[in-house]
Amino acid sequence: MKAFLTGLSAFGLCAIAMTPASAQPASPGAPGAEAPIVRPKPGPARARAARPRSARGGQSQGIAAADSAQGNASRQGQTAAPAKLPPGTFDLGNGLTFLLNYTSESAANPIGGIRQGTAYSAQIFFGIDADLNRLAGIEGASLHSIVTQRHGRSLSNDFIGNDTSVQEIYGGGQTARLTQLSWQQKLFDNRLDFEVGRLNGQGAFLGSPLYCNFQNNATCGSPTFTFKTTNFTYFPTSSWAGHAKLWIDDERKFFVHIGAYEVNPNLLLSTDNGIDWSTRGATGAVIPMEVGYSTTFDNDLMPRNYGIGAVVDRSKYNDPVRDVLGGSSLFSGLDPFTQFGRSLVYARFDQMVWRPDPTQPQGLSLFGVAMKSTGGRQTQDYFLELGAVETGTFADRPFDTVGFVVSVQKYSSLGLANIRAARASQGLDPRDIATQQIMMELNYGIQLSPAARLTPQLQYIVNPDQTRFPFRPKPIPDAFVLGAKFSCDLFTLFGLAKGPGSI
Repeated sequence: MKAFLTGLSAFGLCAIAMTPASAQPASPGAPGAEAPIVRPKPGPARARAARPRSARGGQSQGIAAADSAQGNASRQGQTAAPAKLPPGTFDLGNGLTFLLNYTSESAANPIGGIRQGTAYSAQIFFGIDADLNRLAGIEGASLHSIVTQRHGRSLSNDFIGNDTSVQEIYGGGQTARLTQLSWQQKLFDNRLDFEVGRLNGQGAFLGSPLYCNFQNNATCGSPTFTFKTTNFTYFPTSSWAGHAKLWIDDERKFFVHIGAYEVNPNLLLSTDNGIDWSTRGATGAVIPMEVGYSTTFDNDLMPRNYGIGAVVDRSKYNDPVRDVLGGSSLFSGLDPFTQFGRSLVYARFDQMVWRPDPTQPQGLSLFGVAMKSTGGRQTQDYFLELGAVETGTFADRPFDTVGFVVSVQKYSSLGLANIRAARASQGLDPRDIATQQIMMELNYGIQLSPAARLTPQLQYIVNPDQTRFPFRPKPIPDAFVLGAKFSCDLFTLFGLAKGPGSI
């Protein structure tokens, strides 16, 4: 009830600014946060050879890396701006910028799952970016910090029963946490960019702002397969880490990117607040790497991003079947056997394929991901995903979006071994289980105002996995989910920053 009332309070504040985005008056804000302006035109859009105007912070559209609090907000969907525009940041004018956002995700399953119900989860996001060149004369240096507070419940945990949440914002501990504190340094005319400090892999690798146009956790954040098959660290947790990106061409389009992140199960506990920086409990490191081609509105009329990479997990993990004595942990109740080392490979893309006006951000983008486990005792075999996001579907709603995504999680024989063993022990057919889970989502993002965005959606889960309930005698029924994501940029709400539609 407390979390629900908190959400109502935030919604009520944002409701102050619920007039249409195209009718919003001017509001002061940071030039660096200024979004492209859409003005009505008397006739068809004129194609121009010049590059489009765009907001600074151009990595909001791209897979190269999120290297700021603002970039992480875009990637994690913690902003009221649609995917192709930067969030509303409050700029003090001296190199310090701030972002304050409240995002909630509601969901209900009127059909399917173990039983029917509703759930509400939410997060407060506060980010600070400090340009140390402007503040202290340290060329190419900056500091980034993020604090989050999560609260609420999960529909998947409480009612559907599957292991991939339909509310991405739930997880990582429903608590307050220092999510990021890092030093970033750019060298050699910005061709080398590295960052060190308290980080998570999801902030820099395997993300795109297009992904969190959606609410389900198979897509939003990073593809869920990554976390099922390695100890890849995820938002909003943080550990000791570093990553470096090298642009290998003069136009800053081709890159090589590698990182290393401490793996520490203690940091995943619900009591962790991100302030204990000791390495007690660390079991190794996870090493993501990627080579790719990435453009933005700053250097491409039709931004496109392609990457191939791998995640090498050099840390401990629990065997999915065996116990410490080599038997079945499902029946013995003993601790699982500890294994070491897993890996996966992947390819992914996002590509803008239609843009009616080359001076504006509206258009259609497609994206896709393919992932395959390659080492270790894996519970999943492969993951496939394909989606589309269109911005500006209607002429008088330039910042509204339509999105659709479908993903497939293919479980390995090892991942289904416990369910089959449990069914056999009950005299049931151990072959009568689904080997893949399919998740689909269709949504419409409504730009209520420059400060507020509401995204109702429909989700459908085919073959919800029952890995958490191996002794359930019947498969979990396919689930139909009604949901809504609400996001409010509070500095924009109070006139301290600009958002979509600000003039």
